[in-house]
Amino acid sequence: MAIPIRHRLSSGWLCALYWLIALPAMAGTEQRLILQTSPLAGFQHYAGGVLFPLMRVGDPLTLRREPANPHDPQAVRVAWRGVQIGYAPRAENVDLARLMDRGIRIEGRILHLQNSRDPWKRVLMELHVVQDDER
Repeated sequence: MAIPIRHRLSSGWLCALYWLIALPAMAGTEQRLILQTSPLAGFQHYAGGVLFPLMRVGDPLTLRREPANPHDPQAVRVAWRGVQIGYAPRAENVDLARLMDRGIRIEGRILHLQNSRDPWKRVLMELHVVQDDER
């Protein structure tokens, strides 16, 4: 008995769906654990004002430790597309700095953008601890 075309397509789609789900699990995946959600500090002192119209929610942010920073030995610099736009807030950077100093990979992304006069409300960022899950 011949299987109708629609059933062959359905089983083909099911097979493709299985492989889309199974392949990342078999190859190992990357897990992102939310470490903190913070406003961006110092936005008004860096290129943020000029770059703000170009920024989009979801854009990646690069974090770099600055242990020799004269204002804060726990400083974590935040950059967007390679240009510094501020820092992780001093009140929230102690654990962040400790993790980075231990070699833990931390990444960020823009969570929310607001056109506000208050620079603390302009960019909200989400910082993630990235763990490679080798299965």
